[in-house]
Amino acid sequence: MAKGYDPLKNTLGKVVAIGGGTGLPALLEALRPIYGEPKFEKLSAIVTVSDTGGSSGRLRRDLGTLAPGDIRNCLVVLSDAPELLRKLFQYRFSSGELEGHSFGNLFIVALAEVMGDFSTAIEKLHDILAIKGQIFPSTRENVELVARFDDGSVVKGEEFIAKKGGKIVEISLEPSDCTPPEKAIEILEEADLILLGPGSLFTSVIPNLLVPDIKRAIQRSRARKIYVCNLVTQPGETDNFSASDHIKEIFKIASRGVVDTILVNVAPISEKVLKNYMEKSSIPVKVDEKELYSQNLVIVKKDLILEGEFVRHDPKKLRRAIFELITKTVEKI
Repeated sequence: MAKGYDPLKNTLGKVVAIGGGTGLPALLEALRPIYGEPKFEKLSAIVTVSDTGGSSGRLRRDLGTLAPGDIRNCLVVLSDAPELLRKLFQYRFSSGELEGHSFGNLFIVALAEVMGDFSTAIEKLHDILAIKGQIFPSTRENVELVARFDDGSVVKGEEFIAKKGGKIVEISLEPSDCTPPEKAIEILEEADLILLGPGSLFTSVIPNLLVPDIKRAIQRSRARKIYVCNLVTQPGETDNFSASDHIKEIFKIASRGVVDTILVNVAPISEKVLKNYMEKSSIPVKVDEKELYSQNLVIVKKDLILEGEFVRHDPKKLRRAIFELITKTVEKI
């Protein structure tokens, strides 16, 4: 059995999920405890706080705070608080000076000012929202994401990077010597499983690896390290990227020590949904096995999709795939 699995307690060790955007909440939805099913002994998340768009961006510009939006979504997914409180945290004002702001974002920022520290406020919210796990920002500093494109242009700010379009050749954080909460390093050091992704490669996943202490902690860890690959490419960020292209960008930042396994979708997407993506200049991520094997990765191929107007990772399918990975020694599936 894999490290961390206890068949007597029906627990699956300690897991840390790393990312941001809409991808990390989807992953946490797959990992959260379900009554009567195996569960992780400890479930933790490290979340990027470099968002500059929407409500988070406005609060950063007005108050100099860390971006609360991605963390808010993760808190709500893992919350066992009454439904009304969870809905309240996701409520978005539709008029007046607060139009576009999420109540939860305002609450987090206000609590951070009361507590004197953003990380301390997030810890306090674990009790307020009855969180089934632990959630930490990836850095304590107010950081800015910076990208250099192949045309020589340099763009600052997550929302502007995504809108710029073109090939990103370098990505960094300012300040580069930013530091994470100590507890974020502690959970990485004791983890049995570390998960990266899914989500925007350059603006949700990689920013966490740009925090030096987080990168080093993952590299030192003896946990299994899995990259959950995106289902489709992201226009302006990963145009025409294959699965191995995603991995190459991660290794460019943090070397081969941060991923040993890649979880990819091999189920076809319906023509109707594909048309929706093609209209947005997006295509399914190609699973180029030969290139992946050349990077000494274990490749795990599964049906992971849930279709609607667009596709996303199906939480139930993702849960089964990850639980199978940690309870078995997998070479190929």
